[in-house]
Formats: sequence, structure tokens, C-alpha cells
Amino acid sequence: MGKKNKIDEVNRALQPKVNQLLDHSLYQQITTPEHLRIFMEHHVFAVWDFMSLLTALQEKFTRTTNPWVPVGNPEIRYLINEIVLAEETDINYFGDRQSHFEMYLDAMEKSGADTKKITDFLLQVSHGTDIFLLIAATKLPHNIKIFLKNTFEVIDEGETHKIASAFTFGREGLIPSMFNSIIENVQKNFPKEDLSLFKYYFDRHIELDGDEHGPMAFKMIEELCGNDEEKWKEVYLTAEKALDARLELWKGIEKEISENIDSRKLQTV
Repeated sequence: MGKKNKIDEVNRALQPKVNQLLDHSLYQQITTPEHLRIFMEHHVFAVWDFMSLLTALQEKFTRTTNPWVPVGNPEIRYLINEIVLAEETDINYFGDRQSHFEMYLDAMEKSGADTKKITDFLLQVSHGTDIFLLIAATKLPHNIKIFLKNTFEVIDEGETHKIASAFTFGREGLIPSMFNSIIENVQKNFPKEDLSLFKYYFDRHIELDGDEHGPMAFKMIEELCGNDEEKWKEVYLTAEKALDARLELWKGIEKEISENIDSRKLQTV
């Protein structure tokens, strides 16, 4: 079976999990600015740890130490460098250079979402605390811990095809466009809410993840796995775990939003 067919085979096998994400009941729960803020306070951890997956690939596929020598396939080098460039130094809503993570933090602050959990966590990261000890010791919600643990276990294992799988199959695809419609609905019902920065973040993801990055990421998987059946199996299993971790993240967000709704109902009785 050709490599292109193997990609199709993995996508078909993952489709039930992908459908669970695309049809998740969470999206119907986000109906107020407060619900959207709850979502952002959880989702920002996925925006952040995506960069660790990306830089892990950068370390594998490009030379980041001296003396420099060319490494690997130039097409894959280009893909990784292009994504790093876009993620770390894109043009923000105001026309300035900024990383997508920093854009997200600004959007959170503008909408009134709490950034303390993520900024406190990153302060510990910057002190060099072991990431697994930090995840275990932190008071973050359980669903965020599960998500982060999955990401860093893949990175820590150091198997390039597994990191590429989590990066390619396990991250946002159609989900950003769904949230654009949710943002529009929230703004329509609460016209005084300014969610322009949050919407811009998702618009950029849709724009950048278009016709070029997706096919090139699949090409990266094909190059890494070749005709090695064991690697293709591991690619599928890694992607499946990444999607399961995303479902756990969504489940925790939905639970907190439901508790918020129930609390409001009690207050009106």
C-alpha cells in the first residue's frame, strides 16, 4: 500500500474520534461571554503547549546549534520553519509582530478572562521546574493536566514520527471555524462584548492552516514512516491518544460551564 493510502487509512481510522470533537455538545453550551471566558481559560493551555510540539519538531528537522550543517529533507525543513515563523512572529490585529500565544493572552485580557492560571504556570516553567512534576503539583483542573501530560509524554519519548503525529493529527482542524460562529453568536446576543481579538486569532489559524501546511504535514509523516508498518501503527495510536486528550479537555470545559449555568439558575430561584 502506498504512503498516500496509509495517510488516508489513518484519517479514516481516526474519523470517529474526529467526529466526536466536531459534534461535541460543548459548542452548544457556549452561549454567553462568561462561558466563552471559561473556554479560553482552559484552551489557552492547548495554545501554549502546541509550541512545545512545534519546537520539538524544529529540533529534530533543523539545525539549531553551531556549527551549522543542513539536516534532513529541505521540504520538511521549510514546513517547520514556516510554521515556527507564523506561530512566533505573526501579524496581530493591530499590525504588529506577535506570537499566536501572546495574541491569545491579549484576547483573554480584553474579554475579561482570567490569565492568572496560565501566567503562574509559565512562571514555574521559566524557573526550570521539571514539566511532569509541575503538572502533577499544580492546582490546575484535571482535564488540563491530562491534556498537558499527553503532550509532554509524546515529546519526552523523543520519537519523531510520534511527535509529528500528535502535531499533525491531534490539533485543531475544523474546530476554529466552529468557534468563529460561536463568537459571532455571542457578539450578536451581547453586542457590547468586544471579541475582535479572539476572532482574529481563529481567523489567522484558518488562513494559515489552509492548502499548504496540511498537505506538507502529511508529507512529513509519509517521509518519517515510509513503509514501516510499526511506525504507521504508532502514528495512529499517538494520534488517537492526542484526540482522546482533547476530548477530556473539552469534557472538563463543558463541566465547568454546566456548573456555572446551574449556579446561575439557583441564584434566580
